[in-house]
Amino acid sequence: MEVGTGDRFLRLLIEHSGDPVVLEATVRAARGRSELVAALPEEETRRHVRALVRGVLAALEDGGPGADVLAAAERLGSDRARQGVPVAAFLDGFQAGRAHLVRMLVAEGRRLEVPDAVLLDGVTRIDEITTALVHRMVHAHRVTELEMARTAREARVQLLRQLLHGEAVPVGAPLDADGAYHCVVSDVSDPVVAARLETELTAAGPGLCGLVDGRFAALVARLPEPAAGPARSGPLLVAAPPVRPAEVAPVYGLGRRALRAGAGAGLTGMRELADLALLTATEAEPELGGLLAAALLSGLDRDDPFHLELAETALAYLDHGGRIESAAAALHVHGNTVKYRIRRLRELTGRPLSDPAGGAAVARTAHWWWALRRWIAETRA
Repeated sequence: MEVGTGDRFLRLLIEHSGDPVVLEATVRAARGRSELVAALPEEETRRHVRALVRGVLAALEDGGPGADVLAAAERLGSDRARQGVPVAAFLDGFQAGRAHLVRMLVAEGRRLEVPDAVLLDGVTRIDEITTALVHRMVHAHRVTELEMARTAREARVQLLRQLLHGEAVPVGAPLDADGAYHCVVSDVSDPVVAARLETELTAAGPGLCGLVDGRFAALVARLPEPAAGPARSGPLLVAAPPVRPAEVAPVYGLGRRALRAGAGAGLTGMRELADLALLTATEAEPELGGLLAAALLSGLDRDDPFHLELAETALAYLDHGGRIESAAAALHVHGNTVKYRIRRLRELTGRPLSDPAGGAAVARTAHWWWALRRWIAETRA
């Protein structure tokens, strides 16, 4: 290989680039600086060191790194990402190998009485070349990491979608086919809000989260504690009791129905599916609710604002277990006002809200609650 007589540093690099002793010492330096690089097969490190030394030599001869040299750097960065070596760890190894090679060349140059100005110029040129290579390696590493993360996430979201839709698919990490998981559904479609919810829900244990049918859904091993999880003022989330992954599809469908019912009732925050059972069942039969309203509340006038107050007061009274003071606090009125309105409602409808006679008190209370909710909804519509 022809080399100009003035470029003694380049001659040094040419003479030592193929030296097995120099190569092995550079490999040891790279592996000794990074435990993660050292965990890779030694031949893997040797292969990349050999390629990069040859690449630096070619760049010195050509005045800068060419396409082949840059491609080799990109392959190194991409390979390290796929091998699970963080960018900082593999750069530590790369810089350690580079520093060892430069020290060796400087020491050998001084032994051969190469002028310091020539050595300094050579080291400066190597730094320029390795900086360009580092930029390519880091970029390729990050691109590969993002591609791997996106591929892995897409696979997890696809598994979540298949399980929620009842498809028979093998259950993989992070789920256990024999484990039990809460199905959480929401109407959240904003990716930013979905990401926050995913962080909150997976903080308590492993799970799958993603946008399914356009809305955030999740399978999680444990629900967060109330103080740590989604607040009551946040978006409505409906959480089902834990079931095995293969049994989650019916629960998902039920959760979506409960979500619609809860949203219609103005609920927010995390809610247990079981707590929404009555609301879900009654919201699914609006016509039947209308019949009950017509039967029990025929004495009320939808055009009279006071009659709407009577219905709202009666509903609050039932929601608070027939406790006057609790209903009054919820409505921000005096207890006597609640008593008066309950009495007026009885006079207008001809029926008491609570009547334990006949052994059907629970059914009658549920009918009143359903009728009142339906009458109020239709009146406000």
